[in-house]
Amino acid sequence: MDFVRGATWSKGGKSIIAMPATAKKGTISRIVATFNPGDAISTPRNDVDYVVTEFGVAHLRGQHLVERARRLIAIAHPNFRDELKEQFQSL
Repeated sequence: MDFVRGATWSKGGKSIIAMPATAKKGTISRIVATFNPGDAISTPRNDVDYVVTEFGVAHLRGQHLVERARRLIAIAHPNFRDELKEQFQSL
């Protein structure tokens, strides 16, 4: 979190989270609709400017929750996008 916050606070800095869209050999999405109770959250949403996967870049700074979700789903692995949309709409 120190690196993310430092990037956010530095003059002209941008915090960028770069990650593969999936884990466990493509069987689970790293982009999720919700977290389980007790899950560790290492980076608060207000400190993230960009999230990057192999499917694109989501610019999140200043966006409301619905738009943030739409942008994150757009860079999720295509196999998980419909499921993520359904999960988000049911919240």
